[in-house]
Amino acid sequence: MAKGKVLRIRKEVPATWEEARQQFLWWKQGDGISETTLNDYRYHIGQFFKRYPQAYDPKNLKKCVLEYMSQDMKPATYNIRLEYLNAFFKWCVQEGIFPENPLAGKKKRKDEGRVVNLDVETLKQLLTLPDRKTFAGLRDYALFLLTMDTGIRPKEAFSLLLDDFNFKALQVTIRRETAKTRVSRTLPISPATANAVRELIAARHPSWKDNVPVFCTVEGMPLNRNSWGYRLKMYSRKLGVKVRPYDLRHAFAILYLRSGGLELSLQKTLGHTTLAMTRRYANLVESDLRRIHAEASPLNTILPKKARVVKVRG
Repeated sequence: MAKGKVLRIRKEVPATWEEARQQFLWWKQGDGISETTLNDYRYHIGQFFKRYPQAYDPKNLKKCVLEYMSQDMKPATYNIRLEYLNAFFKWCVQEGIFPENPLAGKKKRKDEGRVVNLDVETLKQLLTLPDRKTFAGLRDYALFLLTMDTGIRPKEAFSLLLDDFNFKALQVTIRRETAKTRVSRTLPISPATANAVRELIAARHPSWKDNVPVFCTVEGMPLNRNSWGYRLKMYSRKLGVKVRPYDLRHAFAILYLRSGGLELSLQKTLGHTTLAMTRRYANLVESDLRRIHAEASPLNTILPKKARVVKVRG
């Protein structure tokens, strides 16, 4: 080796995008992220490269990414793509796979979010639909009550075990490893919810061990978003109103604020890391207050109504 020259050892990089994705997923798994989030990374990275297989060549990457992100899509879709792909490309730069991250500096689009406002009568009707003479009906009824009582995320509810409930203290604990934000939280529950969950537990098969989730299938297998979504589709058809798994969480948040609950306590209950999402519910409730005030203000009675000027045609 010539004097003064520095030997540079080239870091071996994965031969295919599939190999790179797998190494990235192992790296993220070491951070302790949930299986659901891992699957989301797997899906979104795969969706991009299946559409643009040539993008694994650094010469083609930027063009493909810009075209992919410029497609007509909702802000929520854009933001999801940005979040997952940006993390992957950032890792690829660290590993020497790509010279630069084509999404570096890109900002999320403003997204007002989707908040579904189910009325009280619809929720009352929904509670009458499960056949509580069956295990599945008991489970659905108890899960409806728990969600309307606490706003728990569906995935968090599916992971609850027997020991997570404290019926004496009327509390349920969402463990750190099952919480979406990886921060545990303990939520109060009403006596009606506690009684429904106790009834469900009493109906469990004697052979089921404590590691079988409280909200499981009739075979003792964990519920998931697909199986729960199917159950809600069935109830939606009977109800005549479309109800999705997260709609009950939205209903809890809106009714909580309408009943006098505070934004900060709602944020902690829902497990939001910031007030941004919580404010969406608050804004909806504030619009209700403005409408009610406009209709019910005493000044409507006290002050004389303004006479309208009628345009006179010449």
